Amino acid sequence: MGPVTGVLALQGAFAAHAAALARCGTDARDVRTPRDLAAVDALVLPGGESTTICKLLDLSGLRGALEARIAEGMPVLGTCAGLIVLSSSVLDGRPDQFCLGALDVTVRRNGFGRQRDSFETDLAVPGSADPMRAVFIRAPRIVRCGGSVEVVASLDGEPVLVRQGSALGATFHPELSGDDRIHRLFLGFLAEV
Repeated sequence: MGPVTGVLALQGAFAAHAAALARCGTDARDVRTPRDLAAVDALVLPGGESTTICKLLDLSGLRGALEARIAEGMPVLGTCAGLIVLSSSVLDGRPDQFCLGALDVTVRRNGFGRQRDSFETDLAVPGSADPMRAVFIRAPRIVRCGGSVEVVASLDGEPVLVRQGSALGATFHPELSGDDRIHRLFLGFLAEV
């Protein structure tokens, strides 16, 4: 049996990520408890509401276990709110909000605007001549990248997809486009670990 990928299933678009992973030929397991987390080799943190996700990570007892697994190098993918949680710092966050520090980036919550400012656009992605459709919904903006962060994709010169080691973060929702290239890129990290 190959590596097992989990999707944080506390809040947000976790079902859409599970469907994208299934299209990639990988069964995804819902992760709601530390025991669930211990049974997976990689984890997707979906979009949703970042402050709510942080509260639920604490309530479920997952925060400490997730911090430990990330420190061990477990591959993680964070999209939209998931990126905020994986960042090293957040602007316009709540005082009780925390960051896991998997990506040395500073993000601004709702940096591309509120719900009414949501949009779709085409992005150039590495390794493909065809652009991918990217869905931005109350998307965070990456305002600072540390020196060890690789910018994988940009929009108008701003990073929207970044990688640091085995962590990948997207300001947009790749699970909503029907284009699974970001999930395939993430699954490729499992071969590197």
